[in-house]
Amino acid sequence: MVLSLNYRRPAHVDSSRTSINTEKTEQSTGESVSSASSCPYGIPEALSFEKIISGGTCPPVSTREFMDFLVYIEHDAENLQFYLWYKDYVKRFFQLPESDQALAPEWTVQQATAERHAQEKEKKEKKLTTDTAAHLKGTDFESPPKATTEAGYNPFNTPPRTPNGGDYASSLAPSTNGTAVYSEQGSTLRSNGTDHTKKTANAFDAVDALQPFTVQPFREEISRIIALYIAEDGSRMLNLSARERTTVLKALSVTTHPSALRDVIATVEWTLRHQAHPNFIRWTICNGNPPRQMFARGLGVFGIIGGLVYGVVITLSSASRGWRALAFLAFLIGISTLFAAWKGMCVVLHGMHHRHLRPWELFAESNDAQSEIDLKKNSFDSFGTKNSYEDEPWIAKYDHRNVIRKIFDREVWIQEPALRSIQDTIFIQAILTGVIIGGILTAIFLAVPKGNFF
Repeated sequence: MVLSLNYRRPAHVDSSRTSINTEKTEQSTGESVSSASSCPYGIPEALSFEKIISGGTCPPVSTREFMDFLVYIEHDAENLQFYLWYKDYVKRFFQLPESDQALAPEWTVQQATAERHAQEKEKKEKKLTTDTAAHLKGTDFESPPKATTEAGYNPFNTPPRTPNGGDYASSLAPSTNGTAVYSEQGSTLRSNGTDHTKKTANAFDAVDALQPFTVQPFREEISRIIALYIAEDGSRMLNLSARERTTVLKALSVTTHPSALRDVIATVEWTLRHQAHPNFIRWTICNGNPPRQMFARGLGVFGIIGGLVYGVVITLSSASRGWRALAFLAFLIGISTLFAAWKGMCVVLHGMHHRHLRPWELFAESNDAQSEIDLKKNSFDSFGTKNSYEDEPWIAKYDHRNVIRKIFDREVWIQEPALRSIQDTIFIQAILTGVIIGGILTAIFLAVPKGNFF
């Protein structure tokens, strides 16, 4: 099946943005969920974001390849990892007994809005204080310097006090196993020395959030998620604004209900749908690796130049006009090949509906097969390590591969029918472009009188 001949493959979407406004994100995400969000990007419904995530597509457009693309190409795999975890978390949370769910009340939209307004008010007050101090600097009204501590100005060096009236030192109760138990307003967070617990406690302290109730369901899991994805020093830190990070931390200090992550998942889903997914489809349409694409472009340019040289030589000669028409074949092959290569496709590979194996796929059957499997499992592990591949064995092996071998790398059949349809459409567009432009150039040569120079 061929798509419309005016089809255009998805344009590359820049993913260098630092953050997304929450209100805009919620609106955009709502639109993408309720409508065919893939259509504006030139993506057929068979390759929609939902189809890929739900496992309704075949290689090379499956969830596995989507994750590989985010790990090795976009370097943004934490968004998909967090998204997959969240979908599973929502399912597991609502499978709990109602008595357990009642321990973690819903974080309402009103609470989230109130928290954002409070942050905006605090930001304005800080800005006003800073501006006032700047205006008074150098005058008699300038405030004298104050000795400060982490808890704020404390001229008498007394222990900071907790919100319930006790001092901070007394809130540290010794435990039988040598760990410290932080007690605050009836809630406890046991610091057992693990890295994620310390990071989570530091993240809550950084935004002045109360330490959470540990009796809430999945509190330990949420603690690990905060340490990995939300804390500023997390190994899989999400691309969140300071306001988004503060809001979600304060929400998670109150409840482990999935609604506490509403703003974060909106940002993550917006990024996946409107940036990662179009870029993934655009990248997957390319059936050859970069060296093969450059080789195809070179062949296309060589074919066009060959057609021009042949047409000029025959026109300047005393040969009959019929011989000039042969230049059309060179133009057709050269222009079609160049057009397809410009779209990332090799017409030779397309003729067999093949694609090159990706560099990380080439050595999957080598002696390092087990380590390759472990790396793939790690990328789908929501609590895995940092998304780094610089030490993977295939990098050095592929770098030592000569250019000729890269051009003629191993091939595999493209299983996804929708992807083959897109490539068939681009191939037909390339042929039509070659026929039109080649026909015009050939007509020009046919119209020129004989040179009779030889």
